[in-house]
Amino acid sequence: MTNTTHTAVLDVYFQLFDASRTDERAMEKLLALFTPDVEIVLNGTKRTGFESFIKAFHQFNNDIKHMWDSWELQDNGSYQTNWAVCGKTADGAVYAKTGIDIAKLTDDGKIMYLENVQDDKTAFKKYE
Repeated sequence: MTNTTHTAVLDVYFQLFDASRTDERAMEKLLALFTPDVEIVLNGTKRTGFESFIKAFHQFNNDIKHMWDSWELQDNGSYQTNWAVCGKTADGAVYAKTGIDIAKLTDDGKIMYLENVQDDKTAFKKYE
């Protein structure tokens, strides 16, 4: 796959992340973007698999919207983007966060590594 195809997959990842909260078909499409053994790194904490994270994330959030820059190919073959997100938690609090995502894809375009580095280093503590 080309770099353009890889960046298109990563753009779809963000779109489906937001939509999957209320749309089961979007959830299925989102999960299909990942290898079963994808390595997920959230502010330095590693885990394998994406499904348990996304379901926990949606359990704690009633609404979410991402914005992101273009995904840029890095010298090591990974892709990186700056992002911003706003959301509303299940208990009604609103928030806004920023950070970067780093992703690596297989040759056939599946996400095999996804690292989320938030500017707030205490983010994601409730999902561990």
